[in-house]
Amino acid sequence: MTSEDSEDALLDGLVRSAFQIMGVLTRIGAEHDLSLTQLRVLGILRDRRPRMSDLAAFLGLDKSTLSGLIDRAERRGLLARGANPDDKRVVDVLITDAGRELIGKLHQEVREALAPATGRLDAQQRRQLADLLEPVLTPPLPLTPRSTAQR
Repeated sequence: MTSEDSEDALLDGLVRSAFQIMGVLTRIGAEHDLSLTQLRVLGILRDRRPRMSDLAAFLGLDKSTLSGLIDRAERRGLLARGANPDDKRVVDVLITDAGRELIGKLHQEVREALAPATGRLDAQQRRQLADLLEPVLTPPLPLTPRSTAQR
């Protein structure tokens, strides 16, 4: 197998796994009246308190789009906005107790939905796969718009 063949096989595996996982996340999100983007926001906030501007940049959204997402989640009692403790001019996004509870439920549902796939691996293989994915996923790929020539 050439280097190009192995890279193609890796790319194919990453894309196929992303589609499979996005399908699961989309279905579970829909069952809870959440979009895939709203799930991403909840996932990010489970262990962070980002600034609105940082969250918008990370998600590749403009601030007004993110503001609408946060508004809807606030009305549901899942998220809140708060003053940044270091800079009162900055607005942070934080998860509420109800949001944390929902994240716990979602996590369990995703775990159960992916169990047929992850269950094919033993504990050592799961650790190895997680270790191999870490440098691929961290830091996240930049969200830069494609040039018109690529479209």
